[in-house]
Amino acid sequence: MSKKKQKYYAVWKGHKTGVFESWDDCKAQIKDFQGARYKSFSTFEAAKKALKGNYKDYIGKSAKFKSELSEAQLKKIGQPNYNSISVDAASSGNPGKMEYRGVDTKTKKQLFIQGPFEEGTNNIGEFLAIVHGLAFLKKHNSNHIIYTDSRTAMSWVRKKNCNTKLERTEKNKPLFELVDRAVNWLKSNTYDTVIVKWETKAWGEIPADFGRK
Repeated sequence: MSKKKQKYYAVWKGHKTGVFESWDDCKAQIKDFQGARYKSFSTFEAAKKALKGNYKDYIGKSAKFKSELSEAQLKKIGQPNYNSISVDAASSGNPGKMEYRGVDTKTKKQLFIQGPFEEGTNNIGEFLAIVHGLAFLKKHNSNHIIYTDSRTAMSWVRKKNCNTKLERTEKNKPLFELVDRAVNWLKSNTYDTVIVKWETKAWGEIPADFGRK
């Protein structure tokens, strides 16, 4: 098993600001902090440079990606289909505050965003993001495909069921109301949209990525 690469986290707004060398240290600064702003980087230098800059210049953007796959593997996978939208979710904890969004794959223009929701999970967010994307494309009569980096969410959408183990509480009631609406939409609508797994190892982070853990 390959060793997980070190990440560094720039925190612009949190209980403490600065560059942190582990997700746990970063999470401690953003947990229960309203409007926390943070992003992960592959090097300490990049995180330090970003911290001196404007958060908005970095959210949704990543450094130039260099794949570790072979030329043959990259050729087999090919390039992304830019006639598409990309969706992703981010969760501060599991469960924790969760949000999701959809962007134009090529321009990264944000098309929709929801959250943050209290006591959500990343899988629920990924599921909701796909369904939101399906409804968005159907409403606009678009032939775009949808990219997601979550096989779990793809499976839930195929089965028309959010198979989460998260228990329903008063705290996450608004989130589950949205989940129920999403499941109902899947069961009462047809669509031709193709949902495709984003090839992270070949292309880097999905364009809708929030730039977090």
